Amino acid sequence: MLTLLHLLSSVALLVWGTHIVRTGIMRVYGSDLRRVLSASMQKKGQAFIAGIGVTALVQSSNATALLVISFVSQGLISLSPGLVMLLGADVGTALMARVLTFDLSWLSPVLILFGVITFLSQRKSRIGQMGRVGIGLGLIILALQLIVASAEPITQASAVQVVFSSLAGDVILALLIGALFAMISYSSLAAVLLTATLAATGLVPLYIALCIVIGSNLGSGFLALMSSRGQGAISRRLVLGSLLFKIIGCLLVVPWIGSLSEWIKQFSFRADEVVIYFHVLYNLIRCLLMLPLVEPMARLTTRVISDDSSATAELAPRYLDTTALDTPSLALSNAVRETLRLGDAIGQMLLRFNDVMKGDSQQKREVNHLEDKVDMLFGAIKLYLSRIQQDTLSEEDSRRWAEIIDTAVNLEQAGNIIERMTSDVAAKSLNARRSFSVEGAEELQTQYERLIKNLDLSMSVFLTGDLDNAKRLRRAKHRFRLLGQRYSHAHVDRLHQQNIQSMETSSLHMGLLADMTRLNSLFCSVAYYMLEIDENERMD
Repeated sequence: MLTLLHLLSSVALLVWGTHIVRTGIMRVYGSDLRRVLSASMQKKGQAFIAGIGVTALVQSSNATALLVISFVSQGLISLSPGLVMLLGADVGTALMARVLTFDLSWLSPVLILFGVITFLSQRKSRIGQMGRVGIGLGLIILALQLIVASAEPITQASAVQVVFSSLAGDVILALLIGALFAMISYSSLAAVLLTATLAATGLVPLYIALCIVIGSNLGSGFLALMSSRGQGAISRRLVLGSLLFKIIGCLLVVPWIGSLSEWIKQFSFRADEVVIYFHVLYNLIRCLLMLPLVEPMARLTTRVISDDSSATAELAPRYLDTTALDTPSLALSNAVRETLRLGDAIGQMLLRFNDVMKGDSQQKREVNHLEDKVDMLFGAIKLYLSRIQQDTLSEEDSRRWAEIIDTAVNLEQAGNIIERMTSDVAAKSLNARRSFSVEGAEELQTQYERLIKNLDLSMSVFLTGDLDNAKRLRRAKHRFRLLGQRYSHAHVDRLHQQNIQSMETSSLHMGLLADMTRLNSLFCSVAYYMLEIDENERMD
C-alpha cells in the first residue's frame, strides 16, 4: 500500500512540475507566445511549427490548446489555422516526452536549488518567474526518477501482475486505460512517461503499452473537449475537430499494433525507448497526414455544431478567457479588450440617444437594451478581475488592474446617465410634444458631438497610454466644461427674453447640459490616471 502511495505521489509531483513550468512560462512570455501564435496563422507550415514550439515551452499540449481556443473564441484566428496549431501541439508534447526521458538526474537538484533561490528573492520579477520554471523542470526530472523507483516493487506484486496480464489481448481496455491516465493526470505527457516506465519493468506487453500511448492521446482530446464547455460554438468545433483527428489516427493504427510490436521485438530495443519513440513517430506521422484534411474537418465540425444564437452572442463577454487567469499579462489584456467593447456599447448608446433627441422615440428601447448589455459586461469584467491573484501581479500590472476596474466603473455609470437622459427626453419632450429652441438644440448637438470625440479619445488613451493624447483629453475636458457654462448662461438669457420653447424645456435642457458634463468627466478621468502615473514616475 505504501509503495502504491509513493507511485501516486510521484505521478502527482510530475503533474505539479508541468503545471509550475506552464504557469511560469506563461507569466513571463505569455504575451510573446500569444503574439507568436497569432502571427503564425497565415500559413499551415508556420502554424504547425508554432504549435510545436509553444508546446515545447509550456510542457503541455493542453495549455497550448487553451491558448488557441481563446484565440478562436475571440475571433483572432479562424477554425482551420486553429486545428493546424493543435496538430503541432500534439507533436510538441511528444518531442518533450523524448527530451525528458534522457538521463538528467544530475540536473534536478541544480534546477531546484537555483529556482528556489531566484524565485524567493525576486518573486515578482521576470527572473523570479524563470526561477519558478527551474523549480518545475527540476521537479519533473525528480518525479520521473521516483516513478521508476516506485514502479519496480509494484511490478513484483502478484495481484498487480494479474491485473495487467488481463490486459493482454484486450486492446479496447488498454485504450481506455491510456485515456484514463491522461485525464486523471491532466497531461498526456505524464501518461506516456508512466507507460514507458511500466513497459520498461515488463509489467505490460509492448503492444499493450503502445495501445495505452494511443489511448493517452485520445484522453488529451477528451480533456480539451471538457475544457471547452461553456465556450462559444467555434471553440467547441475546434476541440471536436482535434478529437476526431485523434480518433482517425487511432482507427488507422490500432489494427496493426500487434504486427508492429512483433516486428520491433526483432531489434531488441529497450521497451521504454520503443514507447517514447513510438509516441513521437505516431503523432508526427498522424499529424502530417491530417494536415490536408484540416479544411474538410472545419466544414464537418461547422455542420455538427450550430452557431450560437445572435442575441446570446451579442450580450455575452467575448474576450474574458478564464484559462488565461494563471497568466496575469494575458488576463489583463483580455480585460482591456472587453472594457473597450464596453466603451463601444456606450458609444452606441450615445448614438441612439441622439436619435431620440431628433424625435425617434423608438430608439429608447434600443438604449435600454444597450444598458442591459453594459451592466452585463461590467459585471463580467468585475468578476474576471477579482479572480486574478493580486500577489502574482507586478507593480506595473497592479496599476493596470486598477486602471481597468476604474475605467469599467466609469463607463457603467455613464451608461446609467445616458439611459436616464434618454428617458427624460422621451418623457419631457417627445411625449409632452415640446421641442427645444433652435439655439438650445444646436448647443446640445455641439456638446453631444464633443462627447463622442472625447469618448473615442479616452478609449485610445486607455488602450495605448499615450501621454500626448492624455494631455489633449485633459484640455478637452476643460473646454467642454467652459462651453457648458456658456450654454447654461445663454439658456438663462433666452428665458429672460421669454422664449416660449426655452421656458417649456428649461429643466430638461439644464439637466441635459449637467448630465453631459458628468459624462465628459467620466470619459476624461482616464487622462488624469495616466498623467498622475507619469508624474509619480518622474518624481521617483
